Amino acid sequence: MSSVKNVIQDSYKLMLLKGYLREAIKEAGFADVDIQKTPTGTRVGLHVTRPGIVIGRKGSGIRDLTKVLEKDFGLKSPQISVIEITRPELEPSVMCNRMAQHIARGTAFRRAVMWTMQTIMDAGAMGVQITISGKLRGERSGFEKHSKGILPRAGYHAEVVVAEDVVHVETKMGLIGIRIRIARKEKFIPEFELKAVKKESKQKTTVEEENAIEIVDESQIDTTKPRTESEEIEREEHLIKEVETFEEVEEEMK
Repeated sequence: MSSVKNVIQDSYKLMLLKGYLREAIKEAGFADVDIQKTPTGTRVGLHVTRPGIVIGRKGSGIRDLTKVLEKDFGLKSPQISVIEITRPELEPSVMCNRMAQHIARGTAFRRAVMWTMQTIMDAGAMGVQITISGKLRGERSGFEKHSKGILPRAGYHAEVVVAEDVVHVETKMGLIGIRIRIARKEKFIPEFELKAVKKESKQKTTVEEENAIEIVDESQIDTTKPRTESEEIEREEHLIKEVETFEEVEEEMK
């Protein structure tokens, strides 16, 4: 029974840690965290879209985060590595956070759903399913489910190909839940056919490697590219207004 309690306790701590990181490094595009216990301490891998924000100036962000993980979450000698996500549009957690921010800013939920689905499919996904629930249009709670492309529902492929995440966002009407499931082509292996799986190289940066970080000339930085998730959301808000919703399509067909 003690082993079961340990598993439950570890899962609960991991849930609290993910909740904290989702808010603390939101601007860095937090997606997931990997924790591995070692004889010398704890390895913590942070998957983000913008590693520079987490690392901070001369590694100050890493040092501050290390103190919080050790003091507030009881991790023994945490060794943090930052892993860059090269295609954030195929990460359910990143897209859930972006969609939640759009809804929190007042964007109509159906317009946000259509924009998110189109963005994910344009990034090369095999299929996507978005479920949104809560007080969407009135006092009564409800839910809507929208799908696009091919999305395995059960079996081996559903476990390997499909990734999903769930977030909640507070609005004036109440709490709204968002669930996004994405089927990725690169993880799909057709039956009776063997293919070599190419693992994407992931950029890692640890505290020990902070001295080896190359200083980039500011003139070489692309100023048109959003530097934070908030800037990305502001850029998308202008594009979302051009997305046609189901109501607009039905009105045109009348």
